[in-house]
Amino acid sequence: MYAIVEMQGQQFKVEAGKKLFVNRMAAEKGATVEFDKVLLVDNEGKVNVGAPTVKGAKVVCEVLDNECRGEKVLVFHKKRRKGYKKLNGHRQDLTNLVVKEIVVA
Repeated sequence: MYAIVEMQGQQFKVEAGKKLFVNRMAAEKGATVEFDKVLLVDNEGKVNVGAPTVKGAKVVCEVLDNECRGEKVLVFHKKRRKGYKKLNGHRQDLTNLVVKEIVVA
């Protein structure tokens, strides 16, 4: 069983027991969070597509870590023949979640 769910403005394919990284959330380590914006549920080949969401469906997750950082992204700007170069780096703050269960009513 898997589901497509919207978390923090992004869509993820989740399964029970799967770990994922989402944008930083205001939740403590060990807390349980529920997401009810489930867009699609596949239960053993039986697909239920929401319009826009599946009614009564939710995804229950547990926060493993709230202090994660993503990979460093380098942004380089250059103007040729002008001697202008600028290098900036950015690391996104993330939250590590594990999916406990997918509930379909």
